[in-house]
Order: sequence, then C-alpha cells, then structure tokens
Amino acid sequence: MTSTLQHEIQMRPDFSMLKVSLEQGQKVHAEPSAMAAMTPNMKLKAGLKGGALKSLGRLMGGESMIVNTFTAENGPGEVLFAPGHLGDTQHYRLTGGTLYLQRGAYMANSDGVEISGKWQGAKGFFSGEGLVLLKASGVGDIFFNSYGAILEIDVTDDYIVDTGYIVAFEDTLQYRVSVLPGLRGGGFKRLFFSGEGLICRFAGQGKVWVQTRYVLPYLSWIDRFRPTKSK
Repeated sequence: MTSTLQHEIQMRPDFSMLKVSLEQGQKVHAEPSAMAAMTPNMKLKAGLKGGALKSLGRLMGGESMIVNTFTAENGPGEVLFAPGHLGDTQHYRLTGGTLYLQRGAYMANSDGVEISGKWQGAKGFFSGEGLVLLKASGVGDIFFNSYGAILEIDVTDDYIVDTGYIVAFEDTLQYRVSVLPGLRGGGFKRLFFSGEGLICRFAGQGKVWVQTRYVLPYLSWIDRFRPTKSK
C-alpha cells in the first residue's frame, strides 16, 4: 500500500497552505500555479497525466489538463502549496474507494491516486459550473480546498445541502439534485443557470464536506459597490 505523504496544513482556515515533505525519489502531483515555494532540490515536470481522455475529463471538471509533478532529488525536500482562493485545505486518504469533488476543489495528490472527470447528466450539480464532477480514486492521498472553512459531516441516513456549498463527498452516498421546496414553478430558468435554490439530497452512510461560503452570493454582494459609468 502507498505510504501516506508527510504533510502539514498551516494557516487554516482562512488562508491555508499545504506543506508536503518528501523523501528522496518521492513525488507529489498538483494543479498548475498551486506551488508557492519549494526547496531547490525539487524537480518539476509538467504534462498530461493519465492519458488524453482523463486529462480532458479534468478539464471538463473545472481543472487544468496539465498536472505538475514534483520529485525530491538528491535528498529529502518540501513543497508549499496554496489554493487559488481564500479558504481551507482538507486531506483525505483513499483506500480503494472514490471521492467526488466539486469543480475547482482539487489541489494535490500522491502517487496511486487517479483524478478524472465524471459526467453526471441530469444528476449533475446545476450550479452554473457544468455537469461534470471530479473523481478521485485509487490508493493514496488527495488534498482539496474550499472557499471558506470546511465542515465535515457524517451522513448516516438523509441529509440536504445546497449545491453551492458542497466541496466533496464519498461514493458510499447516493444523491440527487432537486429544487428547494417552495421554489418550484416560476423562475425555474433562472434557477437552472444560476444554481440558486438547488439542493442535493444525500442518502446512505458516508462523509460530505461543506464549505462555509458560496462565491455567487458574495459576487452579488460586491457587485453593488462596483463603479459604474455615468450616462
């Protein structure tokens, strides 16, 4: 079994950074632009990972087709990773199962983990982001980030989460997306494209990770302060 990456998540929850310490020859893979700092003996290689189809799936899931691979050479080394927005970072250990991530949540992973896109069709999260979730599977470590802090919830039967607040969930959970009760009828076109009022109903047993902020309401709030041209 792949050994767990030695890591530390610092400055959480608002300005988290991930420090990964590698033994000689050990590797960590990350999204482009996530690297903030590293020791000089780290070798960086950028390229497609997992073939063209899996790379395209990552692109459809809101990530880059390119993956950066960092390898410690001539001794141990370390890399500091930072998410692209304000928020927390979460570690999850895959042991053969699957973890689903919302678009933009992927940060880094160890060897043994495969990142691809999963077309969800009508089950997709209609949050204005598309119908493809990121799928992390295999044996190893996966790190993902959020907008805001992360709340881990153990679902034992049923649970409802607004789609805009979902960060990740285990594949042991069944789910379906629907309109929040009371909002059916008028304005459905607006709901479909904005994601407002759409909920995900989880059932079964497993974990779901929820972020404490949702970017669309924040953008709506700051929009009123934008300077406008006078007519």
